[in-house]
Amino acid sequence: MTKSESIDAIMKAAPVIPVVVVEEPAVAVKLAEALVKGGLPAIEITLRTPNAIDCIRAVAEEVEGAISGAGTVLDAGQMAALEKAGAKFMVSPGVSPEMLRAAADCPVPLLPGSATASEMMALGEAGYTHLKFFPAEAAGGAAFLKSLASPLPQFSICPTGGITLQIAANYLALPNVPCVGGSWVAPSGLMAAGDWAAIEALAREAAALKTA
Repeated sequence: MTKSESIDAIMKAAPVIPVVVVEEPAVAVKLAEALVKGGLPAIEITLRTPNAIDCIRAVAEEVEGAISGAGTVLDAGQMAALEKAGAKFMVSPGVSPEMLRAAADCPVPLLPGSATASEMMALGEAGYTHLKFFPAEAAGGAAFLKSLASPLPQFSICPTGGITLQIAANYLALPNVPCVGGSWVAPSGLMAAGDWAAIEALAREAAALKTA
């Protein structure tokens, strides 16, 4: 399976990819178990905490059915560490020429961030057909992506940033959006309380959203 085929399968695994910030591997495991039980197997653990890579490794090794991924990936050093940790996918907020060179040498598929038509076209020239649209709500929202569906039909896009359960359906109704990224399924308060049943219920609600 090519990297493009892998990221395509991950984006189609469920209508929502949870975007989470986790401090400790043990918490990451409990969180991932709840999300997978709720029907959201692909999990983007952002590299915003000192132990994020350890959290990704723990989920990859300990949670059956989880697709352990990394968000906020910025450089080649992180990519090498994520490969060793067993990450199945990587997500970036944007790209640079150096980052694209590093991604080409890394076996872990990258979902690169873009916010404009020009950035999407440049990523298309670099061989990418699966993109992240970030920050989605601030950069134009579902209306922006709808306007790109006809002139740039070759792209499958995962919008992330400011998306809630209430507006997710607006994105998922578009032909170029197989999934959205969202943090609402793993709120910090529920995580701190260890209320995994409530998070599983939120995941189940998100997994029931329909795609175009």
